[in-house]
This record gives sequence, C-alpha cells and structure tokens, in this order.
Amino acid sequence: MRLLKTLLLGLVLLGSVFAASAADGDYPTKPIKWVVPYPPGGTTDLLARLMGQYLSTRLGQQMIIENKAGGGNNIGTEMAIKAPPDGYTVFLVNPANAINATLYHNLPFVFLNDMAPVGGITRVPNVMTVTKNFPARTIQEFIDYGKKNPGKINMASSGAGTSVHLSGELFKYMTGIDMKHIPYKGAGPAITDLIGGQVDVLYDNMPSIIGHIRSGSVRALGVTSAQRSPALPDVPAVGEVVPGYEASAWFGMSAPKGTPPAIIARLNREINAALADPVMKAKLADLGGVPLPGTPEQFWEIHKMETEKWAKIVQFSGAKVE
Repeated sequence: MRLLKTLLLGLVLLGSVFAASAADGDYPTKPIKWVVPYPPGGTTDLLARLMGQYLSTRLGQQMIIENKAGGGNNIGTEMAIKAPPDGYTVFLVNPANAINATLYHNLPFVFLNDMAPVGGITRVPNVMTVTKNFPARTIQEFIDYGKKNPGKINMASSGAGTSVHLSGELFKYMTGIDMKHIPYKGAGPAITDLIGGQVDVLYDNMPSIIGHIRSGSVRALGVTSAQRSPALPDVPAVGEVVPGYEASAWFGMSAPKGTPPAIIARLNREINAALADPVMKAKLADLGGVPLPGTPEQFWEIHKMETEKWAKIVQFSGAKVE
C-alpha cells in the first residue's frame, strides 16, 4: 500500500511538472487579446501597440489590441478580470486602476486581489498643455490668469479619476485656482478638442500628446515629473513653480487571477527582454518614457504604493465618482 501511494504521488508530481512545462513551452498556440480600457489614440493604446508588436514577434502569435473604453477605465478592467485565466487575455494596467480603488465606492472587484501581475512597462510624466492661443505663456501666468478668472478655464481629461484628471486636481489644490473639469472617454477625443480650442488645458500622458506639442498644434507649459524630461528639455517641471508638485503615470501588464504561473513567467520574460532592447528603449524615450522592468511581484509593489499615494490625492481633492 505504501509503495502504491508513493507511486501515485510520484505520478502526480510528474504530471504537474509536465503540465507546467507544456503551459510554458507550448504557449501561445493562438492569438492573445490585450484589453486596453481606453479608445485608440491615447497613451495606453500607444504603449499596448508598441509592446504588442514586439511581443507578437517574440511569442509567434499576434497580440490583438481590444479597446474597451468607458466607465472611467472600469468597463475594460472588469472585462479582463472576468476573462478565462488561460493566458489568452491580458490587460494594460494604468494609473486609473490605482486611483479608482478610492475614487469609486461600489466597484464589483478589487483590482489588486482579482488580477495577477505580469510586469511593468514604463513610467512617464504628464504634460500641462494648453491651446496654442491660450493667453498664458508660462505656468505662473496660467496661475495668475486662473485666479483672475475663477471657473472660466475648461480642464479636459481622458476620464474622471484618471491620472490626467487628478494631475489637474492636484494643480488646483496646490495653487488655489478653480477650473471646470471636462471628462472625455479617452485621451484621443480630449486632445482633438484641445487642438480645436473647445477646452483650455489638458494634463495628458506624454506619449499621446508629445507629437502635437512638437508639431506646434498645442503648447506645453510644464511636465508633472519631479525633474524636467529629456524628451522636452526646454519645458520646466511644474514643481519649479509649484513646490512639491509631482504626478507621473506608470503602465504595465496584468492577467486574470488564476492564470498559470508558467505563462505569467513567460510573458514577464518577454516584456523584460523588450525593455532591454535598445530599439524599444529608444522608442520609449522618444515618447518620454522610462522602462519599468522587474518581476511580477515588484510591479505589484509599485501598484500598491501608487494606490496609497493616489488615495491621499483623491481625498484631499474631493473627487468623487459613483
């Protein structure tokens, strides 16, 4: 009987080894869906397509970007959480996933518990950008204008509760000016209206706005990182005028909870390989991004810290979404 139990245990362990090996070695055998919780044209979409192209080559299967906008990022998030945990659905994690934990009170999920980390991709500053005809030419002039014209500045965002929104809320709090928040369903339509002059200012993630800044269709007043960005060296950090101001964005990949560890490890290896590639580094740098390599656990620690940080900003800004 003891011999039989030993043999059975050995077969179970051997089966587990073969299953893990198969999950890693054979994966993927079909296209992978990458859920992006915003419409095309914004930073999340640009980063997913950039990294997705690289991963498609490395994995031998197409990474299909599926834009699922709405609900302040929550519709796409819930869609990914409810997907089968088989490695064929992944999610583009962004600051809203940390912010929404405090901003919303009735979410049907707890992101940090209901998703599995895969790996970080990049960290980027936001850019305080105005229409090219806006009367203020500097951050200080903008503050002075805002104090003389309370409530008359229309502040666009890529959605309520996004880092784009709360970067503006933090600016309002720290300068004492009043701006009217105009939320959009993603950065793309917000940028379109900024260029057209329908709104006045946008604190957008650098990758999706930098091309428009360089073309002259909009003007950058400041970057939201602690220091100036090499991508826009002549643009001051907001903190140079508003001491202590800092609000950068970060992005990565997650998968539905229960996704096999071997698959997560494979995806993490390929993402880190991409971030070590000089070509990918150069593309991220051109967008103003800094690579965010590491283990799944390290990426989740960043997410936890950002959740705590944005909770404080949500609370003192008074931002609420039901």
